Amino acid sequence: MLTVIFDGIASGMLLFLISVGLSVTLGVMGFVNLAHGAFAMLGGYVCVLLLNQAQLPFLAAVPLATVVAGLAGIVLERTLYRRLYGSAHLDQVLFSIGLLLMAIGAAHFFFGDQQQPVVLPHFLHGQINLPGLDIGIYRLFLVMTGLAIAAGLELLVRRTPFGARLRAAVDNATAARGVGIDVGRVFTLAFALGSALAGLGGALGIEVLGLDPGFPLKYIAYFLIVVAVGGSGSIKGSLFAAIILGIADVAGKYYVPQAGAFAIYAVMIAMLIVRPEGLFGRRLAR
Repeated sequence: MLTVIFDGIASGMLLFLISVGLSVTLGVMGFVNLAHGAFAMLGGYVCVLLLNQAQLPFLAAVPLATVVAGLAGIVLERTLYRRLYGSAHLDQVLFSIGLLLMAIGAAHFFFGDQQQPVVLPHFLHGQINLPGLDIGIYRLFLVMTGLAIAAGLELLVRRTPFGARLRAAVDNATAARGVGIDVGRVFTLAFALGSALAGLGGALGIEVLGLDPGFPLKYIAYFLIVVAVGGSGSIKGSLFAAIILGIADVAGKYYVPQAGAFAIYAVMIAMLIVRPEGLFGRRLAR
């Protein structure tokens, strides 16, 4: 039982790393970006190339994949996304779905349909065996990384000048511009941060979630569920929701495998009945 819970927490940390970026773009910037999973897929494929082709060590490939996803976010935000910030949500959904399908087609073309292999470094292999609990080293690494990222994001948003500018831009963009804040630049950096975190989650998740061209479609429902349950725009909410849903998903598949992903949807429905705005919900930005 304890092992299932721990594995669920590790799975939840991957969901958090990818979903928190979607929470930023949806809850903070008010943009419905269904192509968010494509940035996670990009981070995964870049990591695979750096590991298998360039022969870089794992701890160098993952940060580089994160940076590439963040840079892709900057380029797309400046050239495409910002043109739709004031558009209806339906326009944003249709645009992001089109972008998602293009990304899937490109992945098919360059990498084929097969799952991408990745070899973890030796120090991430093995288990720590405790009474009633088997802790996989790699899953422990995922949990520690996720907690560190969550703490760093909370400090960034609450305790730094960038965080103050971001909160001001979200609360009242017109007033923020009036006091000299470059709202466009703040949103670009926020979008890049969300894309980079998705890339990080995609790179770290290859071993657990797998990686193929269908990755964004396969997990987009999970990312949206984390944002909905946690409350869009909330880092703390995304963390707690991802952990709860990760445990529910792993426990459901372990104890009731024939039910598939039923457990995660049941938990989502129950939690949204109790708190329709999410665990730590906030009003969407306009």
